[in-house]
Amino acid sequence: MNAPREMARWGPSLLPDGLAQFRLWAPAQKSVSLLVPEHGLALAMAASGDGWFEILTDAVRVGDGYAFRLADGYEVPDPASRAQTGDVHGPSRLVDPHSYQWRVPEWRGRPWEEAIIYEVHTGTFTAEGTFRGVLERLDYLADIGITALELMPVAQFSGRRGWGYDGVLLYAPHNAYGSPDDLRRLIDAAHEHGLMVLLDVVYNHFGPDGNHIGRYAPYFFHPERHTPWGAAIAYERAPVRDFFIGNALYWLEEFRLDGLRFDAVDQIDDQSPEPILEELAATVRQRLPHREVHLVTEDDRNLVRLHARGEDGRPKLFTAEWNDDFHHVAHVIATGEGDGYYQDYVHDPASLMARALGEGFIAQGEASHYRDGALRGEASAGLPLVAFVNFLQNHDQIGNRAFGERLTELAPANVVELMTAILLVGPQIPLLFMGEEWGSRRSFCYFTDYFGELGAAVREGRRHEFKKWPQFRDPANRDRIPDPNALSTMDASRLDWSEAHAPDRAQRLALVKRLLKLRSAEIVPRLAQARGGVSERRALGSRGFAVRWRLGDESCLVIIANFSQDVVLVSDEPFVAGRVLYESGEGFAERVAAGEIPPMSVVITLCQPGTEGL
Repeated sequence: MNAPREMARWGPSLLPDGLAQFRLWAPAQKSVSLLVPEHGLALAMAASGDGWFEILTDAVRVGDGYAFRLADGYEVPDPASRAQTGDVHGPSRLVDPHSYQWRVPEWRGRPWEEAIIYEVHTGTFTAEGTFRGVLERLDYLADIGITALELMPVAQFSGRRGWGYDGVLLYAPHNAYGSPDDLRRLIDAAHEHGLMVLLDVVYNHFGPDGNHIGRYAPYFFHPERHTPWGAAIAYERAPVRDFFIGNALYWLEEFRLDGLRFDAVDQIDDQSPEPILEELAATVRQRLPHREVHLVTEDDRNLVRLHARGEDGRPKLFTAEWNDDFHHVAHVIATGEGDGYYQDYVHDPASLMARALGEGFIAQGEASHYRDGALRGEASAGLPLVAFVNFLQNHDQIGNRAFGERLTELAPANVVELMTAILLVGPQIPLLFMGEEWGSRRSFCYFTDYFGELGAAVREGRRHEFKKWPQFRDPANRDRIPDPNALSTMDASRLDWSEAHAPDRAQRLALVKRLLKLRSAEIVPRLAQARGGVSERRALGSRGFAVRWRLGDESCLVIIANFSQDVVLVSDEPFVAGRVLYESGEGFAERVAAGEIPPMSVVITLCQPGTEGL
């Protein structure tokens, strides 16, 4: 692996004697000034070559606001602002990245196979909607068995409320959630509880309001190439690459995060000789070799090259991939829905579920009906089992429904519980969305904080997205879809923690705690050396399957499931009895061992090393 190249730094640097250096890449400008509003100063910045302007000054103190004035008088925040004094259009704030005193400075992370991920939207996880609010729930998360907290994007976006995927100041924690040190305290406290913290980052676009980069650095983008959100980003230009690679390192080093989840990397239109994702991941690995750092992708293409392992079994670049295939087929089995992208999973979904569990991806080069016959995916059986993050729910799969319904509202409770057992005890990395552990019925809708023409465009665009779904072809039905900009839409998406105390929810929570305890004791220790592939999988009737994996200590994990209302008889050969880890009903394991699979059942066993066959 080549040594990392020297990168240009974006954003301010604090130096001794009260000095600070400010830099801006503004290749379309003849002059740039540094503004210090509190002191009424406008200081000329020097051109330092290749489109960069910089200044070293003691005129800006920690806590002061600052901005840049362009040659035409237009004022912009620092695109690499570490904090804002107000919204995305106003001055940035100079902060000291070393002001926080870490309580767990020796933290080096946890191995990836130990990850049990819990996805959180900071603004709706608690009534406070802040980093401190999340911190107050860490005891609870550790108690139920969570080992990794994943935060949806926290980079500064327009307005006070939103999902975070339209961030425009990618280095600044959103000030509605708290200060940079509030975020550091949350991460530090999580480490005190033994929890990893992952952050969702968005490198495929900037949001529609507050991105001023094109005004002074139009070469940051390719106007002739388009993504779903506008002009493609010019990743082949060194300052642009440095912006994003520097951003990843910033979160990992200055906030001591344990990893990053990269949103929709299939929408990164990168035509440079060395793809930005590969250089980014390689740089992270070289800079942080002594820490457990986990890099996770979301990629609709089902590619495997980014997740290859070295001879030591460790990731060369990225650690794991969000596995939408698992979600989609599980959703089809649980709900019977077959519209939209679910149409690729309606034929023999039980066999497809077995393939997802056994090999990772379902789509491994086959034609996609939903994508008009386009081929999708690559063979994935060679990747380690832990290279896949599985889930039944997440922010996308709930929030991108018209009314934000959770699976709890869409499927029978017993089916959801069976799927939950498969998710949490299966060998892939499991992810739960906030409130899923107790079966929350609160919606999680798409919400924003735009107004005027942009607000109207977002509202109508949201409703237009659903025209292709049969139930929303009627305009009157589309008008019922919640307005993303209404405060009530976010309020309705906030978790109701009192739900967890209802008897049926408490029972569901107890089940999840039991399954996670089982996973930690029996599955996690056997995953470190578990490679890809599966010994055997088979269909059982029309809606059942059995999957058998060889784990790291040569023991075998077997999951047998039947989602039909009928008993399935298997008479050709007996199933391995093994040690029963979980059975969804009393006596089910004995019936399975005898070749009789009860209706609506899941049985999970652990076989001794050397046992052959199903």
